[in-house]
Amino acid sequence: MSSDPTAARNIEFVSDNRATSATILRGLNVEGERELIERARCGEQRAWEALFRRTYPKLLSYAARRLPTQDLAKDAVGETMTRAVASIDRFRSEGGGFDAWIYGIARHVVLDTQRTMWREGPGLVPDVTDVAGLQPGDPVLRRDDTTAVRSAFSQLSRADQELLELRVVAGLSAEEVGYVLGRRPGAVRMAQSRALDRLRAILGECGGDHE
Repeated sequence: MSSDPTAARNIEFVSDNRATSATILRGLNVEGERELIERARCGEQRAWEALFRRTYPKLLSYAARRLPTQDLAKDAVGETMTRAVASIDRFRSEGGGFDAWIYGIARHVVLDTQRTMWREGPGLVPDVTDVAGLQPGDPVLRRDDTTAVRSAFSQLSRADQELLELRVVAGLSAEEVGYVLGRRPGAVRMAQSRALDRLRAILGECGGDHE
């Protein structure tokens, strides 16, 4: 059965019911997620709420780092959800899972917004420099001197920044990031290693490498 295109408009993006959604998602295994997705395909609003609330905070963080205002970031995440509802029938779990799929949509929405902003004025597109929300596994980003890390992170290329955010902020696997970026998992791991090496080198050059 096709999904209901009005589902995205009906979902309440507020905090009042987060406890209910958290209960739905707590301990959700692969089979449970598949069942939830099938319910979403049928246009069940609660299923969409549960799926989206799981990814909303990280999707918003991802968008906010690439767009100049919180309102634009929220609009981008809302558009992501609208597109997800409209195209859920084309979702295939073997393509990387729901998280990778919806991040792929979010990435295209953000890129579309950025292209529009570049046409209006290049200075409107922000540099991705805020790493305060990162919760990384690599020691180079698990330092006390957040200011130094933020400064070093801002000197990485946009591609390096995006890859580290998808791996660290979004918590996606190399396979999932590969799906989002259109790259092989092995290439993602290599790119991540090189990005971290570059970050360490920048920190060292700035005299901040005192682990």
